[in-house]
Order: sequence, then C-alpha cells, then structure tokens
Amino acid sequence: METADLPLNHNKPLVMHIDLNSCFATAMQQAFPHLRGKPLAVAAYNSPRGCILAPSIEAKRFGIKTGMRVMEGKHLYKDLIIRTTDVQLVRDVHVRLKRITRDYSTIVSPKSIDEVVIDFNPVQIVIRRPLTEIASEIKARIKKEIGEWIVCSVGIGTNRFLAKTAAGLHKPNGLDVINHQNIRHIYSKLKLVDLNGINHRYQARLNINGIFTPLQLLDAPLDLLKKQVFQSITGFYWYRRIRGYEIDNVEFLRKSYGQDYALGKQTSDPEELSRILMKLCEKMGRRLRRSSKAANGIHIAILYNDYSFWHRQSLMNQPMYATRDLYRGAQLVFNQQPYKKVVAKLSVACYDLIPSAKSQLSLFDEGDDKLRKVSDAMDSINNKYGEFSITPALMIGLDNTVIDRIAFGAVKELEDLYLK
Repeated sequence: METADLPLNHNKPLVMHIDLNSCFATAMQQAFPHLRGKPLAVAAYNSPRGCILAPSIEAKRFGIKTGMRVMEGKHLYKDLIIRTTDVQLVRDVHVRLKRITRDYSTIVSPKSIDEVVIDFNPVQIVIRRPLTEIASEIKARIKKEIGEWIVCSVGIGTNRFLAKTAAGLHKPNGLDVINHQNIRHIYSKLKLVDLNGINHRYQARLNINGIFTPLQLLDAPLDLLKKQVFQSITGFYWYRRIRGYEIDNVEFLRKSYGQDYALGKQTSDPEELSRILMKLCEKMGRRLRRSSKAANGIHIAILYNDYSFWHRQSLMNQPMYATRDLYRGAQLVFNQQPYKKVVAKLSVACYDLIPSAKSQLSLFDEGDDKLRKVSDAMDSINNKYGEFSITPALMIGLDNTVIDRIAFGAVKELEDLYLK
C-alpha cells in the first residue's frame, strides 16, 4: 500500500553505492599474502587496550567487531592477528577506487574512506546496459586494478539512502537493487536501526509514536513525522528519503581546513607541542594551497588529559597562505591558553577562506612573494615524492611523534591532496 500523499519513487534506480568490505583489513591482506584467509584485526595500537578499527571478514565470523579492544578480540579468538594501520595502503586503495568509478559518471562522491557513491542520472541517456552489469564490471576491475583480495558490496537504488541500504543487505561481496517493486519486502526484513541515519535516539522517538519497524516508518503520515516524531524539517526529509526520493545529494561549500592529532604520548611541554602544531599546520597548509585558497582566521582546540577543553579563534591582520604564516597565527592563538596542562588532543583549523590570488601582499614586502613561491615548490616536491619528503626544520624527527592516521569517515584530506 502506497501513501496517497506521496507514492513510492517509481523512477529507474540510477544511484550506486560501493562499499569495500573490511577495507583496512583486506588492504593489509592484499599487501601481505601470508595474512590472507586468517582472522586479522587492524587496530589503532598493538596493545591489549588498543581499539580495533577493522576486523577482517574471517575475524567477523568469530564475533569480533569494530570498536572492541584488542584483548576483547583475543578473548573471542586467541590467535587473532593484530596489525596497526598502514595509512599508505588504505589511501592507495581509496585513490584507485575513485579513479575506477570516475570512468562511469560525472558525479562520483566518496562518503568515507571505503565507500563511494556513483550517480548515473547525468549519463542515463548514454547507458546501454543494466546497472547490475556495470556493477559486476566494477567489481571485476577492483580485483584486477586494486587487488584480488579486495571485496566490495554494491547497492543500487533511486536515491543514496536506498543504494546504501542495498549495499548492506548481503555483505560481503553482495550486489542488490532496491526499487518500488521490492522496497516493502526489503523493509519487512530490517530493523529501524538497520536504516542508515536511524540511531538509538531516533529509534526511541519513533517508538514513542508507535513506529517500531521500517514498514511502519514508510506508512507514517507526514504530519506525524514532521510535527511529533522529529518536530522539525527532518521529518519531511525522512518522509521523502524512505520512499526513494533524493534529498542527500547536497554538497556544502567548504568553509575551513583543519587537522587534529590525538597524542600517543601526552605532554605539556610547549616545545614539543609547538613542533606538533607545525606539522599539523604543514598538512593543513598543503590542502589549503592545493585548493588555491588563503585563510584569514585560525582556530585552536585542545582536549586535556583531565577531559577539560579549551578553544579560541582569531582573525589575523593579513591572509595566510604559507605554512610559516599559518604556524605563526596558530602559535599566537595557542599561547593564549589560560593554564598549562597535559594535552591529549590538539586541533588546528583555518577559516574565512578567500581565493589566494585575491589576498593582498604588502606593497614593499618582497619576502612574502618569495615565501609563497617556496611553499608552492615544497608542495610540488611532496606531491611527487611523497608527503613530508621535504619539511620545515622544526619538524625534523617528528615521524614517530605525530604518527600518520586516517579516519573512516574523513576523506577531505585525500580529496584535497591526491584526487585533484
């Protein structure tokens, strides 16, 4: 039964969601064949209390899940192999996946380090074969061009929500389509929290209003969702989303660039923290310059080891482009801390972005122009030979102090540096 006010979306499903299964772990197994077929977990730290970031497909069969401690994983399977993240392996997999998917549409949107959405709507008039056939081709190319051990699930739907839902139906290595013909059957097999975007807080709101299943959510009237359940425009979004209409394809204009680092060895030493701040500014500066932007403001945020928090932002009197300028502004704000405590996490961001060509140099200061050219030259070297091949002197010896990390959901840095 379709809702009279808004029927199910009967359009052809033209959105594809690709999810690399157990990406961090399978990338490790691809690179090191002796790990293939074995229960493996990639963890932040190879210690009993280290957090498991990604269990392999084999490890998942023993109930090992993301977020568990290493000791909990080994309790479930005593011979569980633990490896720490190899950032370059995962970045390489992501970049290769993006390059493959770009061959199929003009709209390709990474949603996380291991998920990509392809929107075929702009190219539907030239598609001469079913999307399921294209999905199978992409799966084959992934194995050929990325690695034979890399496995992905693919979902196809009329919007991003249904495509992601379809990709999660038969992991690993699934291929499913959700359309107006089978949507009710699919929803009847799922729980509310199986729907992407429905967390336990939203589930409670729905339950209070008599909605306990995805089918009941589908049949709920707009007024109930908008005025009682969500009490906001969010109810309207869910009313359309659950029926297969696209409302999640908004790309927001970037307003800032930022980097943060959780210190493995927490410290209050101002010299050590300044060196870490420099490395964060260098990474942030590379992304800023790659986008041909300059920044007017700097924001610093600090989480201390006693779980207290401090942050401050400030506009500078001149746009910042080179790492030196960003670091100088960041250090200025950093020094405004009202107390000296042990730092657990340090974050820096630059904001109030402007095109770098519009940022005015001092009329008599030729040094700024030279500094820009030096910064661009350093970026070119690092782009060619690898990040931090050449660095400011203050960063010497920081390789093991600020360990390179990569987050599941954050692909902005990859997009900024590797995929232009």
